[in-house]
Amino acid sequence: MVFWIFGYGSLMWNPGFDYDEKILGYIKDYKRVFDLACIDHRGTPDHPARTCTLEKDEGSICWGVAYCVRGGPEKEKLAMEYLEHRECEYDKKTLVDFYKECEPSHPILEGVIVFTSTPDKVLNKYYLGPAPLEDMAKQIATAFGPCGNNREYLFRLEKAMFDIGHEEDDIIELANEVRRVLGNTSHKVEKKFMGSMDTRTVVPMQLPLRPRQEAIAME
Repeated sequence: MVFWIFGYGSLMWNPGFDYDEKILGYIKDYKRVFDLACIDHRGTPDHPARTCTLEKDEGSICWGVAYCVRGGPEKEKLAMEYLEHRECEYDKKTLVDFYKECEPSHPILEGVIVFTSTPDKVLNKYYLGPAPLEDMAKQIATAFGPCGNNREYLFRLEKAMFDIGHEEDDIIELANEVRRVLGNTSHKVEKKFMGSMDTRTVVPMQLPLRPRQEAIAME
């Protein structure tokens, strides 16, 4: 069996498993939202981080990277076990069609696996749901866990989208608001994080605010 996995969060810049091929592209009728709690990587149970999940949204597209794993049952098993452990806050695996920019009418791949979450706080204990921009920014600016801080996750996602040439207005707006929060509370935040993390990995607070871009339209 050969399988493909779609990465739309940290898998874009840090897949962490042995893969054989990767393709840049997108899936349809989903949008990226910061509505999922992370309590074991970039947050804790007492102060969860906010990370990406997907929300059904007719007409939207979500850019990311599809990774192919082939090479025998053992290799595929190891990759999936790693992914299931890493993506443990996601309670569903969804099969989607995957498109490339040059072929928007027909998927180049079908049955691509993507980790998603049930958008229900009762059925899914990790689902945080939407929140005002300012509240989300404060949570992201201060949350941290064993794998680093929450703001680094957001800033790396912002850079990953820039690197592939498909920035998203909502990510830029949220990242800019986090920078404002860090600018307003820099001494308090730095004191809280000191000794708890490697400060070399933190995106500098003085990064300029980035203008919102026009939405990308697909034929």
